[in-house]
Amino acid sequence: MMNKQQYIDRAEHALYKIYNRFPVVFDRGEGVRLYDTDGSEYLDFGAGIAVMGLGYGCRELNEAVKDQVDKLCHTSNLFYNEPAISAAEKLLAVSGMDKVFFTNSGTEAVEGALKVAKRYTFNKEMGQDYEIIAMKHSFHGRSLGALSVTGNDHYQEPFAPLIPNIRFARFNDLDSVKALFNEKTCAVIMETIQGEGGIYPATEEFIQGVRTLCDEHDALLILDEIQCGMGRSGEMFAWQAYGVKPDVMTVAKALGNGVPIGAFLACGRASAAMEPGDHGTTYGGNPLVCAAADKVLELFEEKRITEHVKEIGAYLWQELEKLSARCDGITAHRGRGLIQGLEFSTPVGPVVSNALLEQKLVLISAGSQVIRFVPPLVIEKADVDEMIGKLERAIQEVKRSVAEA
Repeated sequence: MMNKQQYIDRAEHALYKIYNRFPVVFDRGEGVRLYDTDGSEYLDFGAGIAVMGLGYGCRELNEAVKDQVDKLCHTSNLFYNEPAISAAEKLLAVSGMDKVFFTNSGTEAVEGALKVAKRYTFNKEMGQDYEIIAMKHSFHGRSLGALSVTGNDHYQEPFAPLIPNIRFARFNDLDSVKALFNEKTCAVIMETIQGEGGIYPATEEFIQGVRTLCDEHDALLILDEIQCGMGRSGEMFAWQAYGVKPDVMTVAKALGNGVPIGAFLACGRASAAMEPGDHGTTYGGNPLVCAAADKVLELFEEKRITEHVKEIGAYLWQELEKLSARCDGITAHRGRGLIQGLEFSTPVGPVVSNALLEQKLVLISAGSQVIRFVPPLVIEKADVDEMIGKLERAIQEVKRSVAEA
């Protein structure tokens, strides 16, 4: 068996250098734990970037995927398949939306949602001179369409020019959205809880105000629930806590619990916007990935995941508040359920690295100064306690090394 460094050397030789990876090679997972090729155990509070909602090695999910592999993996969308029908019905039932289109990823779900908005306006006006309002500091994906509505110049600049007629407002600033609305506005797209931008939940006034503006101008509201959806906020979808409903919603990540699947959903006027031939996918919605999503949705209900997230999310909030009071370098605490963030007065990279390599705790950041807590949704209070201890030791170790430098 190869050692860790041999695996890393092979990867650096073969894989396109896009990521600055940590020097860890994970081999397997169980529950909320990961194990590397050296046999070390890690407590996971990143969940593969909010993907592994049911944790690792979920027996019922694994069996469903294995059974489907033996039956049928792919036929294309020229034909119907039962797992896609069942998964679609479950997803519509928990969301209250009318139609769903399965994709391979969250980015592709955003692409589809943007096309729904453009097609809706084209049908209505038979023109193409329309605008989309997006949010500064947002993140919707890396493909050119999704990147065009991602409010981060650093991500956009190397790939300009992008899709035209995208205008950026300030998240949770309703006046900034009002200032951009005009007769050309066809949609507003935003995350219900900004993730990469620093874990900022929408305020009730803001999201309800944007919903009203869209209604007044016959524009579509697109809510990106790729990270904050699927139970992570304590609701199945974060917007369900606000008394609003989007015209189009995107979802992915925890929908497949590690199996790559996403979806965009539409309701009402938006659900009839697209016509046959307007969109397509070769792999999206195939029997294998939909068998996974179908079982995930079933298990979320059986295990009462949203109730569990409310309980454990409240405990995580309480313990992070205590940690914030003990550590003078923490300047803010935001979030809901099991999507929370701690903002620091200095870059968090050293803390994240020390937590991983020394404390065997997997954490991820959200921007340079925010640690993001998006663990598997099945964590328990004991896991929170263990994480707090490891994180505090990592913080103190970094402070000590800085003081000695």
